[in-house]
Amino acid sequence: MNKSRNYILVVLIITSLLLAAPIRVLYRVDMRQDKLRTLDRGSGTYFSTVDLARILACRYYVNPERQKIVLYIANHRVKISAKSSFIIIDDQVLQMPMFTKVIGEDVYVPAEAFFSIIKRTVIPGLTYNSKRQMLDIDIVNFNIIGLAIEDKANGTIIRLQTKDQFKDGNISSFIHDNGWFYLTVVGGIADSSVIVRADYGKAVRRILVDQLDESVQLAFQLRPKIENQEVYLNRDPAEIVITLRTPVIDSMARLKSLRERWYLDTVVLDAGHGGKDGGAIGRYGTKEKDITLDIVKRVGLLLEKNTNIRVIYTREEDVFIPIAKRPKIANAANGKLFVSIHTNATSNRKIRGFETYLLRPGKTADAIEVATRENAVIKLEEQENNYFELSDEALIMATMAQSAFMKESELLAATIQSELAKRLKSPDRGVKQAGFYVLIGASMPNVLVETGFLSNAQEEKMLKKPSYRQKIAQSIYQAIVAFKNSREMVLAEE
Repeated sequence: MNKSRNYILVVLIITSLLLAAPIRVLYRVDMRQDKLRTLDRGSGTYFSTVDLARILACRYYVNPERQKIVLYIANHRVKISAKSSFIIIDDQVLQMPMFTKVIGEDVYVPAEAFFSIIKRTVIPGLTYNSKRQMLDIDIVNFNIIGLAIEDKANGTIIRLQTKDQFKDGNISSFIHDNGWFYLTVVGGIADSSVIVRADYGKAVRRILVDQLDESVQLAFQLRPKIENQEVYLNRDPAEIVITLRTPVIDSMARLKSLRERWYLDTVVLDAGHGGKDGGAIGRYGTKEKDITLDIVKRVGLLLEKNTNIRVIYTREEDVFIPIAKRPKIANAANGKLFVSIHTNATSNRKIRGFETYLLRPGKTADAIEVATRENAVIKLEEQENNYFELSDEALIMATMAQSAFMKESELLAATIQSELAKRLKSPDRGVKQAGFYVLIGASMPNVLVETGFLSNAQEEKMLKKPSYRQKIAQSIYQAIVAFKNSREMVLAEE
């Protein structure tokens, strides 16, 4: 009995020492205000799941032996485990960037990451402001309220019941090579609890609902091959009707081949410039080619040490590799990911920060300037005439050839920016698009990372520090691992 009391006393003392300023809560159903218990562990604010259950007045179940808590929020089951970065919402496995913490029988969860996931999947009206430590909970009115799927001899019909009559221009859709059909509805707010519990029929294996601020994206994982698709609006009753035309019999060999194609087992790392091409040079003589090679090797070492991913380098020493050869190296190695690492430079020496680029026509003057500088290396090559002029039209044709990988490239770029922003104090300049020769022809998701400006004296000093380059490498490594996990989650079910 004394041991039990002592344990409880120790837990209470530890909790009191770790407790931080609470998150203020406004629950708009009844305009009730409350406070959510938190911890501050240096890496961000963590909140008590037990306290959240109290505030939401939702049922919850605690398994102290397995250190798990299950919350029942708005017809959804949310499973949270101690010392884990994964949470399970119904049957959907989602990952946060940090692990949960456990104190006694309570699990403390990273606030910003958790509430972002809950907003997308469970409560679209939830808003968390990390700077103000404020949680605003608003139960919204759904305008996509039902789902029916009909299997036909030559395909599948998906009907989304709606309250509002949407405009044609607010709806877009596409079929991805990985077997998913994506539908985006601007202004749509979907009742995911109804949609994910619908009868999927024979053609649909899985449905995911991603609620954003101004739109909703519904993703349908399909079993058979889709030949073409069409979306139209029905007026009476109000509904979005999707027709997916499929062969009657699909090839199991093709499905196996598709799974093998998307399994991420090889990453190609490209250190920008090299040899006679020094790249950008800072005020203190720092060369881009040296910085990029060092960062690439650090990323590769982390991957080789901590994962089963095979790492391919386009160069492992200070040698000149023609731009066109780099994506060819990636393709020849059957790479599943291509990451080209660079440092930036501009005439304005005050500008600093990191950014990640996708292969698309440049939309901003600075993006075009970056691409022009990086592409200038072709002047050092013996066969410069091998490169076509990168007009917008030519770039559109090039990106169409790689369109199967565009969504994955966007996800990877966003993840890299997010991870860099966690570790670097330099400004986050976001995900951008421009025409880079080095990305053309890479038959896999691909991005180009500008890790900082050598033209900025302060940033050059930082880039010269091994510890700073290690932070960059750690960020890119974490982004690749997170991308691998999210991508292979799609393939987890046959």
